[in-house]
Amino acid sequence: MQIGIDSFVDYTPDAAGNLVPAQQRMADLMEEIALADKVGLAAFGIGEHHRPDYLASSPSTILAAAASITKQIRLQSSVTVLSSDDPVRVFQQFATVDLISNGRAEIVVGRGSFTESYPLFGFDLKHYDELFSEKLDLLLKLREQANITWEGQLRSSLNGEGVYPRPVQQKLPVWLGVGGTPQSFARAGVLGLPLMVAIIGGEPHRFRPLIDLYRKVYLQAGHPEQDMKVGLHVLGFLADTDKQAGDTMFPVWQRQFAKIGAERGWGAPQTRGQFDGNASPTGAFFVGTPDTVATKLKYVDEALGGVDRVNIQLTSGTLPHQDVMQAIDLLGTAATAATK
Repeated sequence: MQIGIDSFVDYTPDAAGNLVPAQQRMADLMEEIALADKVGLAAFGIGEHHRPDYLASSPSTILAAAASITKQIRLQSSVTVLSSDDPVRVFQQFATVDLISNGRAEIVVGRGSFTESYPLFGFDLKHYDELFSEKLDLLLKLREQANITWEGQLRSSLNGEGVYPRPVQQKLPVWLGVGGTPQSFARAGVLGLPLMVAIIGGEPHRFRPLIDLYRKVYLQAGHPEQDMKVGLHVLGFLADTDKQAGDTMFPVWQRQFAKIGAERGWGAPQTRGQFDGNASPTGAFFVGTPDTVATKLKYVDEALGGVDRVNIQLTSGTLPHQDVMQAIDLLGTAATAATK
């Protein structure tokens, strides 16, 4: 199992209502990625968002900067909102990251849980599904060769034009990011793509039927079993004690989800009891000491029939940089313990 980190580069206020300057937040992020590389974590993902509380509107730019200060960690988007982007530019940008990093770039594509990018870039939400299907088809074809002929309904056609540069990796890795719909899991299986499942609450074992559906469809489609991968995007935090980890994560998580919940009509704010339920041994949150998190990693691996990568989002809201750095250091310890 590979262990990594995801970040949306949160820019929300702390408990005192203060924000660090944006340039300082980016500098802190570079230190966090460099430390993740140093402690041996497998991947660092940057999730695309176009909101005032996040700074990651351009994951490929951030990952290119990170490529120059790291040596071994995989650099991925988490996710790229492909529906509102152009597949040619996405391919070019990540091929460039791949060149800078000497073959460490990966793309996780999805439709996005937020919709700000659609009107921002001139796309109609009524084409939500069609945009993603068509653009994913084009992106996958661009991996195969530089000059392709392609025709779609919602993007202009290609008639043999060259798409450059080409990446170091012969086939630039593309994961399919999914939430909870069977159709999305089945799509990944049909296309033979690695699966990245977002589990941000509840109990991970409930996703087993959907992951088994992916595996079944994948094999029925004739794809090589050795290339089949299941990854998870989850929430968590590490500290010297379980209580310290929970006490640090809960208020920022509660504040962030209350904001999102108010936008989406989720009702009452999340309570500490609900948080602690998610942090329980069978819950979705990876919160606690390295031993506690290592035990949770082993649990989800068994409960879901084998997991190839788990990326933990350590900042569900702004946390002090020194706390995040400590959590990354501890996650390196947890990753070592979980893979023994």
